[in-house]
Amino acid sequence: MLGLEVNCRFWVLLVLVLGMAATSATANPLTSDNPITPKSLLPGFRQSAWFHEQIREEWIEPGVRVLLNASETFDPARPTELILFATPNGNTIEQTLGSAMAAGTDWHFDIQHIAAQTRRLRQITPEKNIVLACLQTDGRSWPAWRQKYADNAVRIRAIVDGIKSHFAGAPLHITLTCHSGGGSFLFGFLNGGETIPDDIDRIAFLDANYPYSDTDHHGDKLLAWLRKDTAHHLDIIAYDDRNIMLDGKKVVGPDGGTFRATGRMVGFFRKEGLALTESHDGDFTVTTGLGGQILFRVHGNLQNKILHTVLVGEMNGLLAAMTSGTSKVTAWGKRGGPRAYTDWVQPAAGIPPRPKDAVGGAAFIRQIQALAPAAREDAIAVAICRGNLPDFLRKFQTIPFPVTDALGKEEAVTVEVMPDYLAVGSDGDFVRLPMTPMTAQRIADAFDCVLSTRKIADVVYQKASVKLEPHPLTEEREAVATFARHNAIIEEQRKGKLLGLLVVGIKKDVVLTNRLTEKPNRVAIYGWHKLDGLPIQPLTIVHKETYVDYSHGIRLLKRTVLVDGKPRDCRDILRDPVLSAALSDEGPILRPTY
Repeated sequence: MLGLEVNCRFWVLLVLVLGMAATSATANPLTSDNPITPKSLLPGFRQSAWFHEQIREEWIEPGVRVLLNASETFDPARPTELILFATPNGNTIEQTLGSAMAAGTDWHFDIQHIAAQTRRLRQITPEKNIVLACLQTDGRSWPAWRQKYADNAVRIRAIVDGIKSHFAGAPLHITLTCHSGGGSFLFGFLNGGETIPDDIDRIAFLDANYPYSDTDHHGDKLLAWLRKDTAHHLDIIAYDDRNIMLDGKKVVGPDGGTFRATGRMVGFFRKEGLALTESHDGDFTVTTGLGGQILFRVHGNLQNKILHTVLVGEMNGLLAAMTSGTSKVTAWGKRGGPRAYTDWVQPAAGIPPRPKDAVGGAAFIRQIQALAPAAREDAIAVAICRGNLPDFLRKFQTIPFPVTDALGKEEAVTVEVMPDYLAVGSDGDFVRLPMTPMTAQRIADAFDCVLSTRKIADVVYQKASVKLEPHPLTEEREAVATFARHNAIIEEQRKGKLLGLLVVGIKKDVVLTNRLTEKPNRVAIYGWHKLDGLPIQPLTIVHKETYVDYSHGIRLLKRTVLVDGKPRDCRDILRDPVLSAALSDEGPILRPTY
């Protein structure tokens, strides 16, 4: 089952039929619509582009990435439900969270929708802070990651404790849940101690309980935990996968699959004397025990289909697991489908079309000129995330260049960069807009891009077809009017050159660098190359992250980079001890985001 996420052609066909059901995202999932009064952001969190949310990214050594997602209105006075979701084999965090489908969107984005299901859960549970923590390994396989480390169980417990520490002092309830190979993470957690901590309220396997073992005392630990507190819940969702076929061969071996694993779990509890009650609910056989603390739901699969991801996405698996045994169990929709969360699916990553009613650059400058800095940043993020940027910025320039990696191997690298710096408006009326790195990161996330590095800024300068002389200003450097004035100077210099050509010498780049670890909450800037190729601005972190002046620019790179013709995630490359030389001149960038 480990390769099922990638290889299942059945599911690809199903996506083609049903996938567009996820495109009816709420009409305006951006911060400025349906205004709210945001609380202060949690430490280390930044605003998301969508749904009044705040997010935090962490890269936990070795090879584990975590993305936390909370509402902007997180209230420390309310109890917090922290959902730790381990990604399935072959899937990134972003694919697991899900998005609407658009041309070119990978089908993995439309099979689980864990973010949308969490948003729906927030809507029906306003009395709690619902925080989602999605966990992924560099190799996209928890079983493979565990095989690398003999002490993996101890490491997993430490990962969970580290995530919990962000919410110290608040009433905290924790759910451990997963899909597919993510179950290996949960069983690793069980292996990491003699007991399950009391603050784990719910453990839910969404067709993911393959590794269950009586020999490893999984059942003993689960039963002791369940008996300790009636608030503890164990939820298993599975299906009869014994005879499913792919390419004329059985997918599951004679002892494998979640149907058999579920049978082993039920058998253990019966052997321990628990009174289990069996009933039927549509296509599901439902087995309960301990007054509803134990809940097994097994789809009979009479048509012998591959339901591995259907149980999670089409059948609202996370919502079903999170509400079982509570008063919310029927508040969100129907467990067996249809999708109950379509209004909470975020748009597909990428630059959306420019709205027909979008204002031009000059009008936008007038709109933001009197705003306080925080409101101005929000207005910039919302306008650009909605697509109010000129068409010429949508046509990224392809830049191939050779590099030598840390092992001395020659690599052919190809990046795609914006031809110019982020701007608001149309091709005939636009203004390049400086902004904080947090705003830039918010836009980059929405566009499936990353910020530049010092090395990439140098490469872009070398490859540029339009090289202009820097024109520094000295007065009112932080004023919006100066932003517009400097833009007008650049346009006068650029006169006669086609829009969309790769242009340099007009701004300093806001960049990623390891130097950001030296001091907290800083912005790194570099560049503004003169005609002799030397930068005016050496790499510096002298300014706080809220500082913005007319000279700052944001040039985005597409997140997908080609290395010897193979697509790689830019941020994985930046962290890689061998390949980072492709994009960084300072070794691996350990935190490739603001």
